Formats: sequence, structure tokens, C-alpha cells
Amino acid sequence: MASTYTSSLRFTKQGDGENPNTWGEVLNGVLNLVDNAVAGCVTVSVGSAATVALTENQGSGDQSRSSMLHFTGSVGESHTSIFAVIPNVPKAYIVRSSVSTSTSSGTFMLRVTGNTGVTIPAGSHGVYFTDGATVMTLNATGLGFTDIVNRDVGVCTTNVPDTSLADLRYVRASVSSTIIADKHFIGASVSTPGGIVVGTNARAYNAITTLTDAASITINFALGNNFLVTLAGNRTLEAPANATAGQTGEIYFIQDSTGGRTISFNAVYTFPSGSVPSATSTAGAVDLVVFSARSGTVIDAVMLQDFKRS
Repeated sequence: MASTYTSSLRFTKQGDGENPNTWGEVLNGVLNLVDNAVAGCVTVSVGSAATVALTENQGSGDQSRSSMLHFTGSVGESHTSIFAVIPNVPKAYIVRSSVSTSTSSGTFMLRVTGNTGVTIPAGSHGVYFTDGATVMTLNATGLGFTDIVNRDVGVCTTNVPDTSLADLRYVRASVSSTIIADKHFIGASVSTPGGIVVGTNARAYNAITTLTDAASITINFALGNNFLVTLAGNRTLEAPANATAGQTGEIYFIQDSTGGRTISFNAVYTFPSGSVPSATSTAGAVDLVVFSARSGTVIDAVMLQDFKRS
């Protein structure tokens, strides 16, 4: 009985009574092919032809049996699209693409005959598999990870298989997201770009930003809500940058070791009864201005003066 071959990986199946004295040699050849199918890596160069069919041989070594495929070369010069064709049998591949594209429209794709295939991004690594009729992927793009460096997991309803459409389990890092219903974070703290920190013991606080002392001081309200400056001369507090209606906070003014420093306020700062306060002049004195932004150009404020122990 003549030898036959397995349907997917093309291993030799020896017939009854065949190869009586060389049976072991044939078996060793099969084991080598199994080794290649499990752990083999083959490099395939593309570029000169629009279609590159990976070799497939019955009972002997070939490219398409390997478990790992490394594609090299370029696309976009001779052809704007190049297809690597794998056999129409079920199999999975680990694919590394070192294929470069010389034009923005150049594409490199993996497919089986009769299927449009899937694009293999330049410089990518991924798992591709076929059921014999269609090629599918488990690479970063296929899972919705547009950029591994970016780590944008996405939302459960479109990128990650979910158990409930109402269950938000991931928040996208690159775009604005809305969290519906209560979420509990376990960790030392959760911080926001504005500097608000919520600790696990239910404390919520905003860090104090130390300002650079200068003759004119312009506070960037986008940096936080609480500020501190030590006065080493007579100063003017200019209109703040990036003030937002509803923003509240505090500004500490501390006299240096000399004291006697004055602070003037831009007209955007309004005080009770229109009376602009004067800073405590004692060396080392601490005054606190509490403010609330009525708008981006009107900052209501009150000064609490001379904090100290009697």
C-alpha cells in the first residue's frame, strides 16, 4: 500500500508493508517535520512579485509548515500590494513582519486562495490563523490595540469581549470617557491631571503648587487649585491664566525673613465691599487668599491674615 499524507501538515503516513528496511528513516523525517511545525521559523522575502505562495510539499520540508513566519523585503516599489499565500488548510502562525512600505498606500497581506486576507502592519508581531477558507488575526490591531505603546485598550462593547454591555471595565486613555455607575478603585490613590488626589481612606485633596517669586506673578490655574509663594519683594498678582468658572482654591502669601513686602492685585480679583486687603508685613507672616472664579475674568476672593500661634 502506497504512503499517504495528513491533510493539514502533510506528514507521511506509511502504508502497510512499505519501507521494510527504511521505516525508521521515514519516521525520523516525519519527526523533523513535526519539529518544524511546532517550533520552526522560516524567513520569506517579498517585493519582486505581487503574490508570494509559501511552498507546500507532501512529506518533505517546506515554508508553510513552519510555526513562525518572518517576512522581510518591501512593498510599494514594484507593487503597491503584495500577498503572501498560505495553504487552504487549518493552521495557525506566529508572524513577524519586517516588511517596509515605500508608499503610504503600500499594503502587505496574508491570505489563502479565494480569500481577500488580512493586512500585516509593518513592524508588527501577531498570531494569524486560518480555517482553510478565511485568514483571521489575533495581533494587536485585531484586538483593537492600535498601538502597543499607546496601550489603548478601548471600550468593552467594541474592542474587548464583555460580559455585559452595561459593565464598563476599561477606560480609554487616549480619549474622553464617561463612567456610568459607581466604580471602586483599590490602590494607594487615584490622581487627576488637575492634581486632585483621592486616597483609599476617602481623603480628597489637591496638592499645593509652589509659585516662582517675581515682581509680577501670573498663576496658571490649569496647574491646580492651591498655590504658595514666598515674597522676597513687592509683588503684583496678575490676572491668572486658564481660569475656569466654578474653580475654587487658595493662595498662600508668605513674607520672607526680611518682611515688609507688599502684594497688589490685578482688577480681576474682587474683594468684599471692594476693599483690597494689604498683606501682613511681619517677617515670616502667612496670609491666605481664598478664591472662587465667578468666570474666567472675575475672581472673587477674601484674604485671611497672619496665621500664627499666640
